[in-house]
Amino acid sequence: MPTQTRLLIALADGEHARFVRPAGDNALHSTTSLDSDAAHKRSSDLRSDHPGASFHSDSSAHHAITPRHDPHEQEKMLFGHVVARQLNGASQRGEFDSLVIVAPAHALESIRGALDTTTAAKVVGTLAKDLLKTPDDELWPHVKEWVPPVHRAVPFSGR
Repeated sequence: MPTQTRLLIALADGEHARFVRPAGDNALHSTTSLDSDAAHKRSSDLRSDHPGASFHSDSSAHHAITPRHDPHEQEKMLFGHVVARQLNGASQRGEFDSLVIVAPAHALESIRGALDTTTAAKVVGTLAKDLLKTPDDELWPHVKEWVPPVHRAVPFSGR
């Protein structure tokens, strides 16, 4: 009888993540979740100080300098690295044999870029879609190609 691989499905966006596993009957169940510290903060709260100011030598007017990067976008990228660290640790502990990552394109890129080589080798599929708020029982159509089939014994009819 073939051995069942232990599959982990990581659902993420730029601020939240949840980890889902199939049960023996392939019903999907969330096991843990992870939230960014910056998820509900304003941009002004994410920056340590105000934007710099510049002035022109021929004028006494000062102009605020717009930051080069949106602080929320930077936090989302950093959160992708946090999710990857969680996955790397779970991989090192042998908690899964195969991994599917489901996230919007920007988050997916951030997570995949921060995976170590061992964890990256366990990735069997990715889906660039935001399914984080999708309930467990509605995930099946999106991930069924990666969830191995259940081997059920056929009852003996006695004929």
